[in-house]
Amino acid sequence: MVVRTRFRSIFIPIFLFLLSGASGSYFVWHALNGERGLNTKVAYKAKIDGLSAEHSRLVAVRERMERRIAMLQTDQVDRDILEEEAKLVLGRIGKSDLLIMTGPD
Repeated sequence: MVVRTRFRSIFIPIFLFLLSGASGSYFVWHALNGERGLNTKVAYKAKIDGLSAEHSRLVAVRERMERRIAMLQTDQVDRDILEEEAKLVLGRIGKSDLLIMTGPD
């Protein structure tokens, strides 16, 4: 009788402390690393910053293309743009053009 009482008075509280510690650590871990945790917030902010930079770059590229298209859509094509595009497509340069050789991109 005394052994069972002493066993219950020692091991049941230890078991309950371990159980509550395990459940508490489970919730703390998920609060930090879970799908909506604190570390995920930092990762999302970094991803948003990267995508914002890419969006800015793509907007600039689109504006440049729209300006070039607007120049080509008039009733009369600008001779300078036509000459520039022809040289680019054919891979040629004019007599008075200055050629600067650079390394591969």
